[in-house]
Amino acid sequence: MEQKLQRERQDHRDIYWDLSRQYKTMQTELTNKVKKLEQEVSQLKEDLALSQEELSIEKSERKQVEQEKDAIIADLRQKLDNMESDYEKILHETLDSLSSQLSATRQGWEDESATLHQKYKELLSEFGLNALDL
Repeated sequence: MEQKLQRERQDHRDIYWDLSRQYKTMQTELTNKVKKLEQEVSQLKEDLALSQEELSIEKSERKQVEQEKDAIIADLRQKLDNMESDYEKILHETLDSLSSQLSATRQGWEDESATLHQKYKELLSEFGLNALDL
């Protein structure tokens, strides 16, 4: 019995030591895993900070580019409006000039026509014909 009890105690001690060894091994592994995960978290936080900084820079650059583009577009629209006004002014001046030239030419033709009519009336009258009868 005593030998059996001794064996039982020895078995308990062996089990205790084996469980203790397994516990320490697991604890060491978990500690190493926690450290590794903490390092990974730290690295990811650094990466996140860098990414956020880059994003902020990109946003400010994009905003600046948009502002520059908007300024260029506004400038081009202003130039286009000015060109439109200038061309409209030139067109009106040209049309007014053409209208004046047409009026002057028309007046010249009317004067010449009246002179010719008078001349032919006189010629008809010299031949004894009345222009209204014809």
